[in-house]
Amino acid sequence: MGLRIFEDAGGKMNLSVAEVAGALLVVSQFTLYGDARRGKRPSFDAAAPPEPAREIYEYFVEKVRAAGLRCETGRFQETMQVELVNEGPVTILLDSGKGF
Repeated sequence: MGLRIFEDAGGKMNLSVAEVAGALLVVSQFTLYGDARRGKRPSFDAAAPPEPAREIYEYFVEKVRAAGLRCETGRFQETMQVELVNEGPVTILLDSGKGF
């Protein structure tokens, strides 16, 4: 929540979601754990099983809301169509295990 990924007045990524009065859309997506390093079909072996993953998802949403941020969610383990406008081109990989 404190990640400074929004532009300040000088055009630098220097502001957090709270500082820009933003909100979060939290959608579970196990496919982000797809690993295609060993072939042409991704493996999802490193993804958490559904119930522990649901607990982590709900915990994260709870923490975001407890911090006072508006947080909308998807439906866990459901197929959804999500539409968004992406201002970028920015992609940031976050991995607490520093696996890349």
